[in-house]
Amino acid sequence: MNKHHTSHLTLIVSIALPILLILIGYLVYRTNVLNNTVAVVSEEKQDVINEKNSINQSLLEAHDDISKLENELSLLDEDYDDLKDDYREEKNKNDDFEDQINSIMGTVGDLDKLSKTDEELLQKYSKVYFLNENYIPSKIREIDEKYILEGREPQYFHGDAIPFLEKMLDRAERSKIDLKVLSAYRSFDTQEQLKGQYTQTYGSGANTFSADQGYSEHQLGTTLDLADTTTNGPYLSFQDTEAYQWLLKNAYRYGFTLSYPDDNEFYVFEPWHWRFVGEDLADYLHDENLEFYDVEQREIDQYLIKIFD
Repeated sequence: MNKHHTSHLTLIVSIALPILLILIGYLVYRTNVLNNTVAVVSEEKQDVINEKNSINQSLLEAHDDISKLENELSLLDEDYDDLKDDYREEKNKNDDFEDQINSIMGTVGDLDKLSKTDEELLQKYSKVYFLNENYIPSKIREIDEKYILEGREPQYFHGDAIPFLEKMLDRAERSKIDLKVLSAYRSFDTQEQLKGQYTQTYGSGANTFSADQGYSEHQLGTTLDLADTTTNGPYLSFQDTEAYQWLLKNAYRYGFTLSYPDDNEFYVFEPWHWRFVGEDLADYLHDENLEFYDVEQREIDQYLIKIFD
């Protein structure tokens, strides 16, 4: 090899060797970096794996806890259902007991109320049932004179029935019906005197329109004869008045019923003669198109307790 060639090779080696060393150094550095990175990634991956394992373990433990709680909840539900059943059973017992108490109290109250209500008030009279000479309504009161037909003497009515009477007459007045009381309560003696006068005048014919003493509804204090200013008295012409038509449509609303309609079996038709029987019974008679004397006494008696309600 000649000197020139050797020199040229030496130059190449002197240039390439540093480059190679640099390259080798760089590769070593990158290898170290990569190894470190891999190590870090591996470590982080292990951390992730460990964390995942920890989470999985926590999930398993949580699942176990949930299962235990579900079992406990199921047991609590069963206990709750048992308690509800026990409560329902006790409540039913208490309700039954309360119903019994209320029933007893209601019965006692009804008996007390009945004991204070005149049992004669819904009896059938008119040749059927007799009131003796000693009977006087327990709560008789004078009717306000504004409700009395002008020129008539003071009239009396059962105190507990007066509010119903006044309400009816006030409502009639608002409907421009001039309805007045002609006659109300009559004692046994008054009826006896009146019947005697009619008998002297009409003979046995008086029996067709006037009750004997003790058989008059007027003695109860819950019956009255009504008139208006056009008839000025209880005559058959009253049936042709607006007042009578108004009574037919409205009197039952206030507890009154017509005692002796046309073709009744006791007396002549008396469109003026109205008896207070309480709103419930009057409603029933009106709705069923019945007359008071058409109904059995035992059925009528059921309405006595509510006669003034």
